[in-house]
Amino acid sequence: MSNMSLKDTLYFANDHAGVELKTALMTHALSLGYEAIDLGTNTQDSVDYPDYARIVALKLKENQNGIGILICGTGIGMSISANRHPWIRAAVCGKNLKIAKLARAHNHANVLCLGARFIETGPAKKTLETFLTTPFEGGRHENRVKKL
Repeated sequence: MSNMSLKDTLYFANDHAGVELKTALMTHALSLGYEAIDLGTNTQDSVDYPDYARIVALKLKENQNGIGILICGTGIGMSISANRHPWIRAAVCGKNLKIAKLARAHNHANVLCLGARFIETGPAKKTLETFLTTPFEGGRHENRVKKL
């Protein structure tokens, strides 16, 4: 598998805790040349994060070359919700760029989950870039990913 091309689509969604971080990351993704689609929410009124994880999961079922970006308070709820769909491999990543890299390289993650209450905008941008530019290594990891 190769790196994502700049024409690949990123599907962003979040709950009420992730509005500001999502907006900043979408702007950053656009500046890098990615297509960034906002699937909500755009209000800080309380919403149920599983609804937004499902929206992104369904978009990725239609577009298997896309990447999902899900943001909630911790990233954990979005990850649990997204991973209930068999075609999703969602990983919670924070400031540790090696985690973001290995999620893609070894686990072929197709959804990045971030916790807006635990990562600032600058480090989140670096995590996003690392996630987007790391290719799946395949090889010894291929069979393991197929078992997920």
